[in-house]
Amino acid sequence: MPDSSPSPAIRTDIPFRLDRLPWSRFHLLVVIGLGITWILDGLEVTIVGSLGPALQSADTLRLTSANLGAVASFYVVGAVTGALGFGWITDRHGRRLVFYVTLIIYLAGVLLSAFAWNFWSFAFFRLITGLGIGGEYAAVNSAIDELIPAKYRGRIDLIVNGSFWLGAAAGALVVPFLLDPNLFSPNIGWRLGFGVGGMLGLSILLLRRFVPESPRWLVTHMKEKEAEDTVRGIEADVEKATGEKLPPPEGSLEVHPRKVFGLELIFSSMLGKYRQRSILALALMIAQSFLYNSVFFTFGLILSHFYHVPEQRVGFYVLPLAIGNFCGPLLLGSFFDTIGRRKMIAGTFAVSGLLLLLTAYLFAAGLLTQITQTAAWCVIFFFASAAASSAYLTASEIFPLETRALAIACFYAIGTAVGGSVSPLLFGWLIESGSSWKVSGGYVVAAALLLLAAVAEWKLGIDAEGKSLESIADPLSS
Repeated sequence: MPDSSPSPAIRTDIPFRLDRLPWSRFHLLVVIGLGITWILDGLEVTIVGSLGPALQSADTLRLTSANLGAVASFYVVGAVTGALGFGWITDRHGRRLVFYVTLIIYLAGVLLSAFAWNFWSFAFFRLITGLGIGGEYAAVNSAIDELIPAKYRGRIDLIVNGSFWLGAAAGALVVPFLLDPNLFSPNIGWRLGFGVGGMLGLSILLLRRFVPESPRWLVTHMKEKEAEDTVRGIEADVEKATGEKLPPPEGSLEVHPRKVFGLELIFSSMLGKYRQRSILALALMIAQSFLYNSVFFTFGLILSHFYHVPEQRVGFYVLPLAIGNFCGPLLLGSFFDTIGRRKMIAGTFAVSGLLLLLTAYLFAAGLLTQITQTAAWCVIFFFASAAASSAYLTASEIFPLETRALAIACFYAIGTAVGGSVSPLLFGWLIESGSSWKVSGGYVVAAALLLLAAVAEWKLGIDAEGKSLESIADPLSS
């Protein structure tokens, strides 16, 4: 059994050396190598959502609306399981190992989805895909936060998580061509979407060789020499790229490294000293998960069932929606580092909730067309996307380093299990009812969760902007 007892104290300046670095080529490679997974995920998740009506055809998988909701739930269950399992492994064995393993699992699930032959095979392959992406959330967000300097951490985290929607936009553009019967037969076009996405994802494995293990993780896990060598290599790369000598670090930290940190120590921290932060992270995660799994991922079904948009044209409506989702984190991200976390997080959740209430009424009353419905969602998700990304940022930076990946995993898993596994099934049933008022009632539930999350952030939020991770939450090894 690995030794979990602390070693003699050491004093390290590694966190402060990483935080004083200027933006450089190294940081850009980290963002691309790790964040590009979200683009790929956005591509294939949008393909699934946009292909929903096509997969109901007798020429494809003959899925019902309830089947499509169940497939989404299988994906969510896989993501929850992957997040918890790989979150624990990430904190125990390091970030670098896990973000290779989870990417391979994810790509396997995507490629297998192209060969599904019925509901159960498709659902199972989506489950495998979810296992991989759940692990990616824990490992990748941990690594990015621990390698990016404090003054850029907020905007970079939001943009990386928001880059999902670049893939979604690409997926929206691709779907009309995949469903064009003049180009592909009905049972071939949808499969190509998964196959191409999986093949593109293989290139990410090559990009990740530029990303080192987190020096912060290394120094707290009895690998001080490796941490020192890694930081020196990063500093040399930054100095070469900028042509300037780095200033000395401002501060140091005393830690008691361990090979492993037991689950008892980790959970006692999350449920004891940081209990209020746990409540906050959970509220944000549940709200954003319910919103996206209920509203965005059923958008194709709404267009088809209530506005009678042909399935081949659904992608054209999803495209502006995806662009709005990406523009939110891109344009608002810097304000999370300047105006501050608490004001921006509470504000984006509150605005999203209020706009959703208004749109729910207009939809139920039959006052919207497919064009105005799409425009309304674009405005809502401009703010909601920044809010959702800030939920991941919050969960990843307000807990001690030794529990960061598991904290992300736990709150992602619980939030997704509550908001993500229930909402697709719920909305699948609501849409099948054919009643716009029933569907609107689901939107009201989503809006209420957003407003509750805004209140939780205002009351319990942490002003983490510009601060080192170690000053936001003392390491368990300190």
